[in-house]
This record gives sequence, structure tokens and C-alpha cells, in this order.
Amino acid sequence: MYRNILFRWLPIKSVQKECILKLLNYNRHTLDSNKLCQRHISVSSIYYKKKKTKEEKSVENHGGRVIRYAPKAGSHVVGVWRNMTVQEIAQVLEKDIDHILDALEFADKTSDIQYNKNTVIHNPQIIRDVVKICGCRSKIVPRPDQEVEEEMNKDAVPAPPAPASALRPRPPVVCVMGHVDHGKTTLLDALRDTAVVETEFGGITQHIGAFQMKLPSGEAVTFLDTPGHAAFSAMRSRGALATDVVVLVVAADDGVMEQTKEAVRMAREADVPILVAVNKIDKPDVNIKRTLQELAQCGVVCEEMGGDVQAIPISALKKTNLDTLVEALTLQAQLMELKADPGGYVEGVVIEAQVDPRTGKQATVLVQRGTLRRGSVIVAGNGWAKVRVINSAEGVPLQEAPPSTPAAVLGWRELPSAGDQVLEVASEKRANEVMRWRANQKMKEKQAVDLEAIKVKESDHNTEYRARLDHKRSIGRMRLRPTGPRQKMIQHDTHPTLSVIVKGDVDGSVEAILDILETYDEHDRVRLDLVHFGVGQVTPSDLEVADAFNAVIYAFNVDCPPAVTVEAKKSNIAIKHHNIIYKLIDDIKDEISLKIPKKQEEEFVGEANVLQQFVVTEGKKKVPVAGCRCMKGSLARNALYRVIRGQEVVHEGKLASMKHLKDEVNTIKRDMECGLRFEDTSFEVKPGDTIVCYKMVDASEKTDWDPGF
Repeated sequence: MYRNILFRWLPIKSVQKECILKLLNYNRHTLDSNKLCQRHISVSSIYYKKKKTKEEKSVENHGGRVIRYAPKAGSHVVGVWRNMTVQEIAQVLEKDIDHILDALEFADKTSDIQYNKNTVIHNPQIIRDVVKICGCRSKIVPRPDQEVEEEMNKDAVPAPPAPASALRPRPPVVCVMGHVDHGKTTLLDALRDTAVVETEFGGITQHIGAFQMKLPSGEAVTFLDTPGHAAFSAMRSRGALATDVVVLVVAADDGVMEQTKEAVRMAREADVPILVAVNKIDKPDVNIKRTLQELAQCGVVCEEMGGDVQAIPISALKKTNLDTLVEALTLQAQLMELKADPGGYVEGVVIEAQVDPRTGKQATVLVQRGTLRRGSVIVAGNGWAKVRVINSAEGVPLQEAPPSTPAAVLGWRELPSAGDQVLEVASEKRANEVMRWRANQKMKEKQAVDLEAIKVKESDHNTEYRARLDHKRSIGRMRLRPTGPRQKMIQHDTHPTLSVIVKGDVDGSVEAILDILETYDEHDRVRLDLVHFGVGQVTPSDLEVADAFNAVIYAFNVDCPPAVTVEAKKSNIAIKHHNIIYKLIDDIKDEISLKIPKKQEEEFVGEANVLQQFVVTEGKKKVPVAGCRCMKGSLARNALYRVIRGQEVVHEGKLASMKHLKDEVNTIKRDMECGLRFEDTSFEVKPGDTIVCYKMVDASEKTDWDPGF
């Protein structure tokens, strides 16, 4: 009876029941009803204890402080955001409001907030706990109804135009342009009494130069000397965009040439006036009128032809009419009324950039607005500098550089590129902010380009995969298994490739070389890979790259340290030095030609006439023998032979025997008779046939790449 009563009201497990029964059986004769109940209660307290919650355990283990435990989340992921309302949580979890309110009571026990459907939950941890209680996982996403704000532009930008009261007169910037070898640098040497042209390699200008000079009248003029070679089109374009007046130098003996037309087009695009200097009038038999007519055909109508463009005949070598040219420049500048704001932040353009072995990174900056001083912080492209030194074109230190002054600036952290806009910023912190923003923008542009390439690759892969799948389905159950061992399955790129590394003295020269390499269009024959380029001397890191890619290093007008030269010889790395751009390109063309696979070509050895056919016995067989006389060249035993009958080739093959009289010989000279037996014994010659002796030789080919000069 007691057993039934106990088991009726005690919520205990079967194992516990068995233990209680054993105790009851052991003491059934000594226990009365009251003792039995007390005995049972003590036993049940041993085997049955109420399970404590995590909150109760946390109170015991953490000194009265409650640690809230959230249930384990499920696999379904929902997006949440900050400052969600209860209604929004319910919509995301697809639950009713009451369910979310019940979950909030468990998730937020410490606060006294009375939640309703419009309550905004500012604590993101409570939102995550509610999601877990509902059996889901959470991830942070932007608010759906909130428009994504565009990233704030942190780039440096030019200042607004200065008021008229702040403008001051400035010297004109004159760009000298024209065809190669028409006397541009000679003209500038004559104006400033220098001999720059004597220091130029190959007699051509390969850099853009900037300098300022004082005219006899006391006025200052800034000149930009641009290369005339076809390879330096980008340099000429930069010079035209940064100038106020273009002096177009045209040789009277050559007339208008290709780069002359290009200079006219660039000046028109830059919307700057043109002043024509007809040079080399001291040469005999020059025709100035013909030159002016050719200019008129290009759209430059001079005053002598009824136009408005001044044309001054000069001789830069003899310094003839240079005063007239200077007066024309001064008049043109006065008519333009050139002014700039010398105050405020500096604005300018990078004319050229280079790495000097002694002074480090430096860039020639043409100041267009403001005054550049030591200590100024400037940004240009992907580089910035705190100006340490300002030098003139002659290397003279300057305290400041007002508008229209070209200055060599030292102190660059990263070297800018030629043509980059120069802007002054307030501090180094601001410069770093601009650099980070520009780097991010450049990375985004690269990611966009890479995404397009990935889409193309993915499309090609899907097309190939579908083709293989269709083929596999068409052959039924048969599987497509690769044939041969695994080594044969591995494909190696055996296409001939020329890898090059370009190091130049200035950024403009490297840019010109890279522009030329981009015109290469024979990748199906030999692939041309540019694995690295830079400005400055050849460094050990360049050797590592060259060793990895088996590349040739081209050093344009830069030196190679002795230690690097020794290491290159040990590693068998080719370093080729050049100081003339067209010779460097010719060297690259020769290297490409050496990479082109050679073709087999026929080389004529000799010729013989068949006089008669004989039949001789060798062993038990009778074989035909051609009795011949060598008429041209000589006949070789191991060469190839072709038999011509009339105008038709009737047989080609090798000889099995060549005899003179009864002796086996290797060569038959001219006017000697011999007996020739072919390997094909079924072929028979006839009197009058012509036998041509030839051999196959490897013939080298040259590239057809034409860079345009």
C-alpha cells in the first residue's frame, strides 16, 4: 500500500524507484507509516534533486551576479541592423509580435523597459539574443529602406578661382615643339648661351626640359623643351597642355614633317596660340615659301600667306633673327595679359620625375598658382612630399618658386608620375588621408577591371564545360578518361616568350618605352611580357625578378652598381645598357627575332644531267643506276635529291650509293661523271632527266613588328 502511494505522487525515474524499493524491502519490518514517509523523503532527496537553471548556477558561481545564457542558435541566417524595432524583428524572423515579446522577456531581464511593437532596441546584443532564442543566426546588414550614402570624397581638389584683386602678372610659359632634328634644342641653347645639344645622346632630345631665362628687356620667360622623336608623343602632349604659347620650329630644308603635324594638332587641342620659327635659313637652296605653304595645308596660316600666325625665319646655329623671335614672344605674352595668384595653396603640374643616386627622388614641378616654399606639403598622383629642397634647372637652390617657375623638388615619399597635378595640402596628416583615398579609388578601379576579366573567364569556362558535358552525354555511358600517364596530362607552356624589365632615368622615358612596347602585335609568334618597370638604377630586387622570369633587363640611361653587375654575371642575367631609345627598341627586336622558331629551307647544292641508266647486280638483285655528269655546284652523298623530267618532279629521296668509276665517294665535283643509285629501287631514270641536289637548313626569321620609327 505504501509503495503504491509513494509511486503515485513522487515524480522520480525508474532507476530511482528500484533503489527505493530495495531500501523499503530491507527495512519493511522495522518502519511504521510515519517513519516510512520520512525514510522515503530522505531517500528521494538523495536520488532525486531538482535541476538548477543556468541563472541559479551563475548566481552561485559569480558571487550573486547573473550571467545570462542564450540558447544555441540554428542554421538559418537572418539579416539584422542597428536600432531595430520589435515590429522589424518580427518581420525579419517571420514571427508574430507576442512571440518576439516573450523572447525579449528572456533576453532582457535586467531592464524595466515595457516593450511594444514600436519600441526601438538600441542594444545590438539584445537583438542577437532574440534571434538566437528564435532558433536562427544573425548577420549585420544595412537597413533596407536606407539609401547607401556615397563615400565622402577625401581627395585634394584645386581651390576656386582667385578674385581679380589677388591676381598678379606672371612670366609666360613657352613650349618649343617640332619634328626631330629641326633645331629645337639648338634654338634654346642659342637663347641662353648653353650647349645642351652637345650632351644629348644620338643628337636627339629624349627628355622634356624646363628652365627660366631672363630676356634682354629684363622680362622672364619659362621654356619647355620637348622631344621631337616619334616615341615621345606623351611628353609633347604634356608640354602643350602646360604652356601658354607654342613655338613651332620647322626646318626650312625639310619642311612640314609628321611630328610637325602632330605638334599643330596638340596645340589646337590645348587651345594655345602658335608662333612659327622657320629654322635653318642659313643652309643653301632652302625654300621658305614652300614651308609656309605646307603649314597652311595643316591649318597654320602665317601672316605672309594672309593669316594671323607670326612666322619668323631664323638660324639657331648662326643666331640670326633671334631678337625678332624674342620680340614676337614678348608681344604675344603682353597681348595675353597672363596673371596668376601668388598667394594661397600651390597648384602645378609634374613636368618630369626621376630618382637621383645622390639626392634620391625628385620631380620637376611647374608652379601654376601660389608660391612653393620649403616645408610645404604637396601631393601629386600617388606620391606626396614635404618639400626639403627647391632647386632651379641649373641646380641653384631657391627659397621659393612663384607662378610660372619650374623647380626641382626634393622630399618625395613616393615618386609621382610625369603629368600629375600638384596640389598643396595643410598638413602631413591630410596628405596621408589623400593618399589612402586615392589608393582605395585605384583599388576599386582595379577590382572593376578584374571583375570584367573574371566574367569573361567564367563565361569561357562555362562554354567549355557545357561542350564537354554535351559530348559526354552524346557518347552514353562511356567516360572521358585522359590517355597516357599523368606526366603527359600536365601541360607546359612552350610558346616562345621574351620577358623584359625596363629601368629608366626619368618617368617620361619609361613611359615612352612602355608605350612603344604596347604596339607589339606578334604575340602569336613570340610573346612579349613586361614583368617589371621602374625609375632609377638596377637594384638587387630587379635581379630577383629577372631570375624568376628569365627576363632581360634594359637599363635606359641609368647606371648599374658594380655589386649588382657582379651578381648579374654570377646568375647569368643579361643587363643591356642603352642611352638612345631607337637603339633600345632595335635590341628588343633582335631578341624577339632570336626567339622565333627557325624554319627549314632548301639550300641548293648542285645539279646533274642523266646520261644513261645502267642495271647492276648487287647480291641477287638487279638495281638501276643513273649515269650522270655534274653540271653545277657539287653532289653530296648525304644530301637530298629531286629528279625533274621536263617541268615535273617525278621523284624525291636519298641516295643509297654514289660511285666514281668503281670507288664509293662522298662528293662529286663539277664536270665529273658518277653513278647514282637511289634508295627506292623501283624508280628508274631516263636520259635527259635533271637531278637536283639540295639540303634542308635552318633559316632564321626576323620580326615584322614596326613600332612606327
